[in-house]
Amino acid sequence: MDSVPAQVISAVRELGDPEQASRIARYLQARPGGYGEGDEFVGVAVPQLRALARRWRGVDRGAVGELLSSPVHEIRFLALLLMAQESTRADGAGARAWVGDYRRAVDNGYVNNWDLVDTSAAPVLGRWCERIGDHFALVDLAADERLWHRRVGIVGTHAHLREGDARPMLAVAPLVVDDRRDLIQKALGWMLREMGKRVGRSTLTDYLDEHAASMGRTALRYAIEHLDPATRVRYRALR
Repeated sequence: MDSVPAQVISAVRELGDPEQASRIARYLQARPGGYGEGDEFVGVAVPQLRALARRWRGVDRGAVGELLSSPVHEIRFLALLLMAQESTRADGAGARAWVGDYRRAVDNGYVNNWDLVDTSAAPVLGRWCERIGDHFALVDLAADERLWHRRVGIVGTHAHLREGDARPMLAVAPLVVDDRRDLIQKALGWMLREMGKRVGRSTLTDYLDEHAASMGRTALRYAIEHLDPATRVRYRALR
């Protein structure tokens, strides 16, 4: 019988669609000079990958580790779904081990596009940090100048924001607010917007009152997206 990683890889490839692979590759900039340069795609939609993750519920860390080293983007995406699924179910020691695997995957360059970061940072690392009451790992990653490390640090704060805790986001923001890379700007603005929605509008506006004038336009645009029109105009005028 084939190993679990071999079965998973076979299942992903069977669902592949070359036309969809081309579309996804363009969307995720897998072109020379793009942030996804060199990645491989087989063309499997996210809902299909989520269904496969449910099918392999209970998979072990070794199998997920093998999948994470795949050159195929969708297989790494599925591996991260599995990691999020299993780390959430694990006890303290088990969850810590999954988080260690995740940090190594980030360091090894396997979490190397925004969709991979966004599907894993909060449910794996952020949730663990929230669980133990220590968000240093997120701050540490946000302080890293490498693009995907920094985005993990920012997006990972979503786990705390969902629980009404803005402290990790407010600790991360000063480290990234001057980074004008588009994928950092969007992540920062997104989490600030979530802070306003999930923690409180005043928490967001207090931050913007102090920082809107010096923020990047993209981050500001994302952050104020759900505010009323007059308030959006006021903050844009500060730029």
